[in-house]
Amino acid sequence: MSNVISRSIAYMLNLERLRTLDALARHGSVSGAAEGLHITTSAVSQQMSKLEREVGQQLLAKNGRGVRLTDAGRLLAEHAARILSQVALAQSDLEAQRGQVVGELRISAFPTAARGLFPAALSALVAAHPSLRVRSCELEPELGIRGVVRGDLDLAVVLDWYNKPMPLPDGLVKASVLDDPADVALPVGHRLADRDEVDLAEFAGDEWITWGQGEFCHEWLMFTLRSKGIEPIVGHRAAETHTQLGLVAAGLGVCIAPLLGRHPMPEGVVTVPLKQRVRRHVYVVWRADADRRPSIRAAVEALREAAAKLG
Repeated sequence: MSNVISRSIAYMLNLERLRTLDALARHGSVSGAAEGLHITTSAVSQQMSKLEREVGQQLLAKNGRGVRLTDAGRLLAEHAARILSQVALAQSDLEAQRGQVVGELRISAFPTAARGLFPAALSALVAAHPSLRVRSCELEPELGIRGVVRGDLDLAVVLDWYNKPMPLPDGLVKASVLDDPADVALPVGHRLADRDEVDLAEFAGDEWITWGQGEFCHEWLMFTLRSKGIEPIVGHRAAETHTQLGLVAAGLGVCIAPLLGRHPMPEGVVTVPLKQRVRRHVYVVWRADADRRPSIRAAVEALREAAAKLG
């Protein structure tokens, strides 16, 4: 019955207005929906007014300075999500049948992957498939995954660590890109700088330069150090590896330095391998209903080829 209702709604209602309603339900605000759809807030309001006239019911209600979905709005939003998923699946099947890499591909990556993989991978992808329009942005893994789930992105390059997996929501597909080894970066004058390898326990008294509070990589470092009986001393925070390495070069602490995206190394910094052989798992995720799109497969292959050349 639910599928019959969804097909009926799709027949009588404008697809773009359903897309606007779906964006409002996912983002929770007019401004968020506008940003996700790359349109103005005025355009969102106009689309919703037209949709309310078409269904003859109020779909939005004032909620302080913002809006909320009414019961009718939530009901229609549930159907809209299913309809849009079916549309995405149909587009994916048509692309697969045609076998051509065309259309638009929206992709994100965490900062070091954006610097270490995107230049080579995306330029090769566009050169091989000139009818494909690629749009990229930097996003931390959690935000990239959220963007794929919402439909704001087609692909996200994300990561987890050897001892701390990144949880993935249902409905996503993933493919491995590379395993990224990580060392400790030290100032050249550090007492352990001339060692062939080090143990994390040897840094119990050092200040760490880490990622932002709440970021997945920061939480991983805190978890890992505490599992070794070390209560971390965090001196500085920086989202980007090169900023962290600059602070190390200034003698302000030590940091974890994955291989991906860390070159060129600043003067005054050395990297020493860990006995534990720390690695990040870098992979790409996309929605299952887009699994057959040739552009998805082409992008995954381009990312893997770029990663293979990092050696």
